[in-house]
Amino acid sequence: MPIKQLAIPSIVLAALLLAACGSDPVAPAGIRASYVPRATAVAERTTLPRLHEAVGTVRARTDVNVEAQVTGRVLEVLVRPGDRVAPGDRLVVLDGRASQARLDQARQARQSAASMIAHARDGLASAKAAFTQTEAAYRRMRQLGEQRVVTAEEVERAEAAYLQARAALGQAEEGVAAALARAREADEVIQEAEIGLDHTTIVAGEAGEVARRLAEPGDLAFPGKGLLVLQTGESLRLEAMVREGLIGRVRVGDTVRVAVSALGEGDTLEGVVDEMEPLADPVTRSFLVKARLPEAPGLYPGMFGRLFVPLGERDAVLVPRAAVTRVGQLETVMVREGDSWQPVHVRTGDRVSGRPGDLVEVLSGLSGGETLGVGMAEPADRTGGEG
Repeated sequence: MPIKQLAIPSIVLAALLLAACGSDPVAPAGIRASYVPRATAVAERTTLPRLHEAVGTVRARTDVNVEAQVTGRVLEVLVRPGDRVAPGDRLVVLDGRASQARLDQARQARQSAASMIAHARDGLASAKAAFTQTEAAYRRMRQLGEQRVVTAEEVERAEAAYLQARAALGQAEEGVAAALARAREADEVIQEAEIGLDHTTIVAGEAGEVARRLAEPGDLAFPGKGLLVLQTGESLRLEAMVREGLIGRVRVGDTVRVAVSALGEGDTLEGVVDEMEPLADPVTRSFLVKARLPEAPGLYPGMFGRLFVPLGERDAVLVPRAAVTRVGQLETVMVREGDSWQPVHVRTGDRVSGRPGDLVEVLSGLSGGETLGVGMAEPADRTGGEG
């Protein structure tokens, strides 16, 4: 009885090992089933780039904050997050009654200024005629005075009339100038009121997608208050902080690998560094690096991403992922030793992209060059006896 109790753990261990290889567990201890792989592969020893992960966030190339230019109550918000907009599309409508009233007042002021101009010009014409007449009379009286045909008092009266007519002409000219100035002021007020009225309807300046909606009907809008956020860039980019000791390894125009967790583990994108801020953050001692990303389904602003900064190369062992069997935390591969196959425990790392086949890196357990079994065919021998 004690002997059978000691044999049970051996049976369980053998069952776990063969289960990790894709086979049915062996039954009694001492029965050995031979492993026959469906295919074989060789553990490849190669070099992989040594990378540093800089974490960051996916952002649109251009975020536009749509703000109010005039004060007014929000009447309508015509878009919602996710809506695509084209240049000229209406986004937000504000209450324009106050702007319309200012415009009406300015137009009335312009009409009054036009009447003043006409009246002033009529007065100027009369003043010019009177001045011309008195000027001619004064010159004639002055000549007659020199000839002593008229008295000095008559010459003085003609001169006084001439001076009075000249002053009246000057006043008439000033009146016309004032009327014209008032008309120009009214035109400016009209233009300002028209612009203010136009600003009560906010339109998209360029094509983009609505990212956030910051206002609702009934809210008070005023200059500087954000109403919407539009993403107008044609592509997205990853903005990551690279520590100061590694910034020399990144240059504008470099092609870098980028991983976005939401797109799937092991899937990476090729980004191109198109902007680097030349000043480090004084708190984190890191530089902001922006890498342009290609279009990818499921890629959206705000997602978490990692930018891989190349640091050199390292030795690695790669095996097909199908050759690794995982049971719980136990990872096993079948290695050929002579004419037999032996299970070997391994520890795997990340999936390797950019190479043919579905490969995974082996961090420990293999040194490269081993022949591995992939899958399992029908066992050649599943008989035996209890020892």
